[in-house]
Amino acid sequence: MTISKKTFRYYYWLTIEFIKKHLKIILLSFLLSFIIIISLISFSPYIQTLLLTKKDIIGLVGDYDLNTIPDEVTNKISNGLLFINEKGEFVPAVASTWETSDDGKEYRFHIRDGLIWSNGKKFSAYDIPYQFKDIETKVIDDKTIYFRLKNSLPIFPTYLKKPIIRSPLVGVAGLYKVDRIKSRFGSIVELSLSPNKKDLPFIVYKFYKSETELVNAYKSSKINQMIISKKSLADIFQKWKNTSVIKSVDYTRLLTLFFNLSNQILKQKEVRQAMTQAIDKSQFRDLGEIALGPITPISWAYSLNLKNPVFDQSAAEKNLKKTISSSESAQLNFFSYYDYLNYAEQIAQNLKDVGLTLNLKLLSSDKPNNFDLFLAFWNVPPDPDQYFFWHSTQSQGNLGGYKNLKIDKLLEDGRNTSSLEERKKFYEEFQKILADDPPAVFLYFPYVYTIKRK
Repeated sequence: MTISKKTFRYYYWLTIEFIKKHLKIILLSFLLSFIIIISLISFSPYIQTLLLTKKDIIGLVGDYDLNTIPDEVTNKISNGLLFINEKGEFVPAVASTWETSDDGKEYRFHIRDGLIWSNGKKFSAYDIPYQFKDIETKVIDDKTIYFRLKNSLPIFPTYLKKPIIRSPLVGVAGLYKVDRIKSRFGSIVELSLSPNKKDLPFIVYKFYKSETELVNAYKSSKINQMIISKKSLADIFQKWKNTSVIKSVDYTRLLTLFFNLSNQILKQKEVRQAMTQAIDKSQFRDLGEIALGPITPISWAYSLNLKNPVFDQSAAEKNLKKTISSSESAQLNFFSYYDYLNYAEQIAQNLKDVGLTLNLKLLSSDKPNNFDLFLAFWNVPPDPDQYFFWHSTQSQGNLGGYKNLKIDKLLEDGRNTSSLEERKKFYEEFQKILADDPPAVFLYFPYVYTIKRK
């Protein structure tokens, strides 16, 4: 089949006239197509990131501002001069090396080469914000910072693991950087983080005032991950086909019943031993991992020789009658918070069953000054050094005024050597003596439940 010259000329002139008539539209379409193609090529990595990269939208409970961001976030966006591994060893982070002198009174840290803040600005030793009471801090040059202590303290580097952050949430050497901060009335309601390494998901943190708001946000798909503490709520999500529930232990918190040793009755070791014996820890098994002491089971310093006190109310009642004279008042002021009321009532009943009289009072927020017994969650330090909490000289941290010369010596020895082997020996003995002469009843490390969409 051939096309005649007449037909060819017809279509040729028809095309020419069409182009003349619609030239502006054709040129504009061509220009727009060109721009779109170039844009797609230029922004394809970002488009691919937005559409294909995994994003974790995590809900947290709490009212935070720029200065009170939880550790879960700060540990992702920055590092300290060093960090401590699971064996208790100091590992370089922002600092590459360091040395000590003058019998452990002087520390000199050298900063890694090529470090930049997450906003792209150069990082130097002058940017390090650490300030300590009674410790001289001096920046030698861009790469060196110096600390001078009044007394030798081999565990001083443990205080240098706090992430280095400048406002507004700019970090250094972190796995993530903060892309966006959304606030309302001074409180942060949302944080968007982007990874500094491949194969890590984007993260969005959303903050809620209560666990109820958090759960509702998950149900309405505003978040795809959350951590809750109530087993009853976690059990609901066990039935959701598109949700996984992961149970774990929060070893940073320990429900503790503190004794006030200024009370003449509680000053007696035998009374505290009997009260410990009278409390049935098994009633808390569904709530968390039963604690045997103040050092976490995942710590390198944890003693494997600890035994849980035997629950024996008959023996406890008998021992209390022997120890407490009829002339002494056995009424004890028992303080706790509303959130722990159920646990406080269970403990109070255990102690009433062995003949003690308790006056249970609820607190709003402040710690009580005139308590005999005080039930609260205690934030357990990651390092086994608990000098601040149990040494007799520490009026602020030692809530119950606990005094034990052997404990004082062990805490002093534990922080005055850098040898992990020696420190472990001191802290094992510390745990043993604390079990015999208890300053508190250590109840349980709470379970937490990570609820996550599959």
